[in-house]
Amino acid sequence: MSGYAVAHLDEIGEITDGREPSRPVRAHFGITSFGVNAWTAKHAGDRIINDHDESVEGGGQEELYLVHTGRARFELDGDRVDAPAGSLVFVERGVKRTAFAEEPGTTLIALGGTPGEVYEPSGYEFWAPVAPLYQAGEYAEAAAKGREVLVAHPEFPVLVYNVACCESLAGQTAEALEHLRLAIERSERIRQFAVGDSDLDPLRDDPAFKELVG
Repeated sequence: MSGYAVAHLDEIGEITDGREPSRPVRAHFGITSFGVNAWTAKHAGDRIINDHDESVEGGGQEELYLVHTGRARFELDGDRVDAPAGSLVFVERGVKRTAFAEEPGTTLIALGGTPGEVYEPSGYEFWAPVAPLYQAGEYAEAAAKGREVLVAHPEFPVLVYNVACCESLAGQTAEALEHLRLAIERSERIRQFAVGDSDLDPLRDDPAFKELVG
């Protein structure tokens, strides 16, 4: 084992959850201490970064974006920020963010982590193929495909939690409670996710849910 690895961005295949395709840099290298991904826009005007806010309540991440090539336009809490190649854009938690390409081939690299917490990989890259089923409201199908993903990647508590959410929405109460229990056992922060997640509303009156979440 050499202790290092080298890859060109183009060697890392794109994945998508139905939104903007990304390159799972963290997963490619097996990085476990911080999150890092890359996005490339094919055309000027394409959205590169999904619109999101990394909420503080949800344990969201601080994020640092590097404009690797091209030119990007960030929208940060309504402010527009021009970012040519070489720009570094740091965004705190709670700030609503998105970015668009101003030139074809614009590539962004993003690094993230939650202040005061050890980084915990979510396994997002393995969940991405399941996400379109969830977004389409096909919860039973998403739950079934999610359980297949867990067979190969049981080490990610967030993946287990996502399956529990799909099972909850599909009316699969027993399965949802069991996966929620496993997710909380593996990561205490999952309990915080569950407190206000509407996906779990079908479970809230169940005594087992109240015991798990409080």
